[in-house]
Amino acid sequence: MSAFPKIFVAGATGLLGGQIVKALLDRGAPVRALVRPGADEEKKRSLTALGSDRLELVEGDITDPAERLAEAVGDATTVISAVQGGPDVIVDGQANLLRAAEKAGARRFIPSDFAFDLTKLDDGDNFMIDWRRQAAAARAGSPLDVISVLNGAFYEVMTGFMGLIDWEQGTLSHWGDPDQPLDLTSVADTAAYTAAVALDPAATGTLRFAGEVMSMRQFHDAVQRGSGRTLELRHLGTSDDLRAEIARQAAVAQNPFDYVALQYQWCMVSGKAKFDRLDNERYPDVTPVSMTDFVRATSPAH
Repeated sequence: MSAFPKIFVAGATGLLGGQIVKALLDRGAPVRALVRPGADEEKKRSLTALGSDRLELVEGDITDPAERLAEAVGDATTVISAVQGGPDVIVDGQANLLRAAEKAGARRFIPSDFAFDLTKLDDGDNFMIDWRRQAAAARAGSPLDVISVLNGAFYEVMTGFMGLIDWEQGTLSHWGDPDQPLDLTSVADTAAYTAAVALDPAATGTLRFAGEVMSMRQFHDAVQRGSGRTLELRHLGTSDDLRAEIARQAAVAQNPFDYVALQYQWCMVSGKAKFDRLDNERYPDVTPVSMTDFVRATSPAH
């Protein structure tokens, strides 16, 4: 019998969701993980490989009828959403998951926010963040205690998806003030903080965490030290120049995903989505990895 209440995780086969499941199990919590019918068998195996008798896999989808989804939630007291996708998932799907959590008698809901400070942004700053803001508006009036976990930008995104580093050309490119502080956290550490929040009965509201707060200049230095490579730091323009470039690309792009990485960068380098405070000290047992050590472990330069 666990000393912790049961936690339900949607998006459990995703990168972050899988790490949240692991972090919860590491803390001794029983977990019910939602797995979509027909989900990749390798992803399922990655969960079962955790080898815990406190882990239960249930088949379903957050777009299932709320009554059926409520059965999947079962007796879990906290529902964590780590889903990714378009507005059908982030807005409609999460609203459906919230209703299911209410029907099941859950008490708390942790939505798939996991970003920089979306409470400080305006509609149009980032279309993917807009979906999360719409989802937040849809949760207004829910009897559940909604707790948002914000982590800034993932280390994995900064060193990959953003397209900042070109290992072949030996460059690290950025927009904006190179000394503007940025909030950055690894996926694993975000999961560790999320698990800590889920098992903290006093946690409420919006909690903000960062593995490191560093500028682009410091990020460049950390990447060089971690990779053992010398990279030219290239300045592409001011944050206003970046905003203009986003507008230029938006006017001609067939797909908004062509410029969403630039929108994420603008939210950060403009300082608009910067955290005003951090809640790291609330969970001193979580020791985030440094960017240098992360790059040392993951850099293709090695």
